[in-house]
Amino acid sequence: MNEYIVKSGRKLRLGYTTGSCAAAAAKACAIMLVKDEIISSVKLILPNGKELLLDIEDVLAEENTVSCCIVKDSGDDPDVTNGIKIYARVEKTEKDIKIDGGIGVGRVTKRGLPCKIGDAAINPVPMKMIENALEEISAFHHYTGGFDVEIFIPEGAEIAKRTFNPRLGIIGGISVLGTTGIVEPMSEKALVETIKLEINSKKYNREEILFVSPGNYGLKFADQNFDLNIDLAVKCSNFIGETLDYALYTGFEKILIIGHIGKLVKIAAGVMNTHSKIADCRNEIFAAHSALCGADRETVKNIMHAITTDDIHYLLIEKGISQKVYQSILEKIVFHVNGRVRNKIKIEVIVFSNENGILMETEKAMEFIEELKVIKL
Repeated sequence: MNEYIVKSGRKLRLGYTTGSCAAAAAKACAIMLVKDEIISSVKLILPNGKELLLDIEDVLAEENTVSCCIVKDSGDDPDVTNGIKIYARVEKTEKDIKIDGGIGVGRVTKRGLPCKIGDAAINPVPMKMIENALEEISAFHHYTGGFDVEIFIPEGAEIAKRTFNPRLGIIGGISVLGTTGIVEPMSEKALVETIKLEINSKKYNREEILFVSPGNYGLKFADQNFDLNIDLAVKCSNFIGETLDYALYTGFEKILIIGHIGKLVKIAAGVMNTHSKIADCRNEIFAAHSALCGADRETVKNIMHAITTDDIHYLLIEKGISQKVYQSILEKIVFHVNGRVRNKIKIEVIVFSNENGILMETEKAMEFIEELKVIKL
């Protein structure tokens, strides 16, 4: 694609989704079937009304079946599916349009996803895009029969190991995704949607406690210190606020948050997106709470100039105020997470550092951990 957005001062090229590739490949196959001729490119109308012109590769035409592929282009997004081939195999039938996934397209094994258990992981929008494309071809060429469509992705099973799919209960391949047909580079929306899918999966599997951690540090800490199955966790990245919002929406009554001090301390200031480009207020939070707990001017100044949260920890230990400061910060973390869910969810929190272990812990956090240990996936 030759369309761009500007983000964080950079010009970034847009790409197109696996769903767009699948729909375009299926449409190209249908055209070649009804016209009985080989084509080299295909136009695809996207859900937003825009049009893509995509090159076709690996055409294989037989008597009643055609297959071909579209090479996925993710633009400037660091997408693991960039450059892979998305294939469609289309066969003429007497009536109706049937769509399924073949090799490299995942199968759904858990509830809470947009596709039913047992179905191919072809999300509703791409499924509709494929149907619309084939109906368009039938109408244009006055074709009254049907089509059987198989979407397959030879590299899908291997690539799926680097995605969220195994955690979501999608096995054997990747998902065919996309709501607009376009990939926006470094899309926060795409990550939040993945978090929501994970929460849905936990809810539909009747898990009573939602275990949330911003990232791999928290998961590793939970595994090594509490022997928690990290497959129970929803990795929310920086999106604490959106995760709490959706947990409330889906009806969870209990949440356990385990996270590194560098992330979770920001919540004490009401910061619910913890990315450093949004807010990096760690030193200020520590300085303010240290002052509240009696730290002198020089200590507050040293905290403001500290490089890491571990450096701050040792300053607090040296002054004998670490427990007071951590308790003060924890109270504000609890205040803000409870405020975000309007006090409708019981939330327990554990905050740690890799070097110094647990720094803050709410009263019933360990009770939640014991409850999580008995959950069978």
